[in-house]
Amino acid sequence: MKTRTMKILVTLISVLIMVAMLGSVVFATTSPGELKPNPEGTEGISELGEKLMGILSTIGMVVSVLVLMVLGIKYMMGSAEEKAEYKKTMIPYVVGAILIFGASTIATMVFNFADGLNK
Repeated sequence: MKTRTMKILVTLISVLIMVAMLGSVVFATTSPGELKPNPEGTEGISELGEKLMGILSTIGMVVSVLVLMVLGIKYMMGSAEEKAEYKKTMIPYVVGAILIFGASTIATMVFNFADGLNK
């Protein structure tokens, strides 16, 4: 049962990472020249995109912190064999957490930089 729960958790984290990366790619591929004119009727789409990316980034960060807490508690309570297994599962977790935190930060920095060029 433990391995099934871990597989589901890893799958969920992977999906969240992919969604966060996709969103950061969408924002990062927009050139500053494309942000200047705002055709009529597109304000709602921009606001919706910003809200959606904020929500997805927040959910990804909360999930990654919760998973870190669970892995940390299991690591502290586990035997030597279990600790070795948790160390193996922590490597993909750390990579995923870095991607989640980094993708949202980089996307925000790029957006703020491009927004600063418009002013």
